[in-house]
Amino acid sequence: MDKQSTIKHIVFLVPPNTTLLTTVGPLEVFSKAIDLFDSGRGNMNFRYQAHVVSMDKGKQINTSSGLPILSEGAYTEIDYPIDTILVTGLGRYLDPGQKGEMLEWLKNQSGSIRRICSVCSGAFVLAEAGLLDGRKATAHWSKNEELSKDFPSIDVQIARIFIKDGNIYTAAGITSGMDLALALIEEDLGQSFALDVARWLVLYLKRPGNQSQFNTYLDCKKIGHPTIRKVCEWILDHLQEDITVEDLAEQAAMSPRNFARVFVRVLRITPAKFINKLRVENAGRHLIETQLSLDEIAYHCGLKTSENLRRQFLNFFEVTPTQYRKSFQSSLSSLYDAELK
Repeated sequence: MDKQSTIKHIVFLVPPNTTLLTTVGPLEVFSKAIDLFDSGRGNMNFRYQAHVVSMDKGKQINTSSGLPILSEGAYTEIDYPIDTILVTGLGRYLDPGQKGEMLEWLKNQSGSIRRICSVCSGAFVLAEAGLLDGRKATAHWSKNEELSKDFPSIDVQIARIFIKDGNIYTAAGITSGMDLALALIEEDLGQSFALDVARWLVLYLKRPGNQSQFNTYLDCKKIGHPTIRKVCEWILDHLQEDITVEDLAEQAAMSPRNFARVFVRVLRITPAKFINKLRVENAGRHLIETQLSLDEIAYHCGLKTSENLRRQFLNFFEVTPTQYRKSFQSSLSSLYDAELK
C-alpha cells in the first residue's frame, strides 16, 4: 500500500458489561476487510484501521458473557480523526458522572465524524446525546418500545434490522451489527469487495436493512395469551384464504370488537397488519427457497397478485420481490461457490 494512502479510523466505543458479539461481530467484519486490503484487494487510496476504545477510564472491558475485552484505551485518549464510530450496547452501567462526560464528548465529536452508528442498545447512547432527535432509528426488538417511550422525538422503527438516516446508522443487534458493517464496507468499496468479506466469514452479503428482526412464525409460539396464540397459529394455516376479524373472533369465541381490542393489547398490532406481515414474511421465504413465479407466490401466501406482492415488498423492505430474491440467492450461491474452491 502507498504510504500516502488515507487511513479511515473505525472506532468501536464499548461500554462496560457489553454484549460481546455486538462488538466483536462487526469488528471481525472490518478486520477481514483489512486482511483483504493487505493481500492486495480493494481501493489502495485508503485503508481501514479499527480501534476498540472503552467508554470508561479502564482498558479492560467486562462483557455480559464473562469474557473480557482488552481495549487500546479510553475514548479520551483518541488523537486521530474518526471516520466511523460504532457505539455498542449496553451503555447503562457507566457511573453517571463518567456517562455525562462521554455524552458531551460524543456530541462535540459528532460534527466531524462521517458516520455515527450504534448496535443494539447502543442506540440509547446516541439518543441521550441528542443525535437521534427527529430521525428514524431502531434497537433490539426487546428495547424498541422503551426507546420510543423514553425518547418520543425519535421515529422508532419496530423490528428493523438496521436503518440509515443521514449519516446516522442504528442496528438492531446482536448479529445485525455484522450486517451493518458489511453495508458500510459496501458503501465504501462496492458490492464485489463486500462479497469477498462475506465469503470469508460465511455470511450473507446483504439482508435488507428493514427486514424483520425476528420470524413472526416463531414469535407466535411465544405469545403468552393462550387464546391469542391459538388464533395466530390458526392464521398461519389459513394465510391463503380471505381472513376477517369475524373469522378470528369466531376462533377465539369472542365478539369481533372484544377480540380486536384484546389482540391489539397483547401484540401491539392490529389483526389486519399482523396477517399482512405474516403473508409478506411467508412470501420472502418462498422467494429464497423456491423457484415459483411471483404470481404463484402471491397466490400461495394470500397476497393474491404479483402487483400486490410487489407493493407490499416495497412498503416493508424498500426493494422489489425480484431484487429481494436476487440479493439472497446470489449471496447463497456465492457462499456455496466459495466453499467448493
